[in-house]
Amino acid sequence: MSSPMKFLIVDDFSTMRRIVRNLLKEIGHTDADEAEDGSIALNKLRNGNFNFVVTDINMPNMNGFQLLNEIKADENLKHLPVLMVTAEARKEDIVQAAQGGAAGYIVKPFTKATLEDKLANIFKKLGL
Repeated sequence: MSSPMKFLIVDDFSTMRRIVRNLLKEIGHTDADEAEDGSIALNKLRNGNFNFVVTDINMPNMNGFQLLNEIKADENLKHLPVLMVTAEARKEDIVQAAQGGAAGYIVKPFTKATLEDKLANIFKKLGL
């Protein structure tokens, strides 16, 4: 990857945000910010210069699916790849994520290798 990517990690649990941030760092992505729910994330996305969103699905105020819909409906944000993360591997969630335009889906807990593979596949699909 030629230019560094800026990630936004969205999860209502600070521990999970820290885990994802550390895994991204280990993979080589050191530029990351955090938000504790979808509405805060949306505000940061509209005011920042992010390249990638990693979001939990189950959060208060605005969940991951609502955030995904808002991103895809926003002319300035709809190009952003969104990786959905959840503790539940429910088939309907995976379908909803795909139909909503999510770039990928990971079930917690996941390893560095899982995240790295998922990101590599997304980058390849996007030609990055």
